[in-house]
Amino acid sequence: MTDPRSDELRALVFKNRGALLSMPALLLAAFGKPSAFSITLGLPLAFAGELVRCWAVGYSGVTTRDDRVIAPELVTAGPYAHVRNPLYLGNFITAAGFALALTGKNAFAQRAALIGASLGTMAALYGMIVPHEEQYLRSRFGQAYERYCEAVPQIVPSARASAEQTGTWKPEAIAHAERNTFLTFGAMLAVLALKALKA
Repeated sequence: MTDPRSDELRALVFKNRGALLSMPALLLAAFGKPSAFSITLGLPLAFAGELVRCWAVGYSGVTTRDDRVIAPELVTAGPYAHVRNPLYLGNFITAAGFALALTGKNAFAQRAALIGASLGTMAALYGMIVPHEEQYLRSRFGQAYERYCEAVPQIVPSARASAEQTGTWKPEAIAHAERNTFLTFGAMLAVLALKALKA
């Protein structure tokens, strides 16, 4: 049995995840010093993470933007056949890419601190969000979700896709659901460009 206070805290973190997850971006924007090499290294990673996220949203749809956990169906196809949390994996890859790109000229200790703080904050938040979502999915889908958990890893993707797949690709959902993500991604690109010009 879970602690109700813990459930409330997780629900609060989930509701405010957008604002909370912007903190690492603000930290990097304020203190990062990019170099040509760090941009070359990090930017492709950031785009790769965004592609993973878009692939996932094409299957999960607009419910990913709600203030509470909603799942009209248990989606296990597409990226969800390889990893249970492809949205968060994509976010983390994007964040790692921007963290690398924005800190090329920072001193080693400062660079390590910025990258560690940024990715550590994300990991801590996801450490609260993922169990909150999984609790809902277990109560909503029961044995079907348990079988899915047994077949598909939580964080590190499996090269082999799960045999049992449900859900369809809906590319039209991406433009609607990802508007804020695209704006944030564009803002980070603008910050990176401005800092690179000043360097």
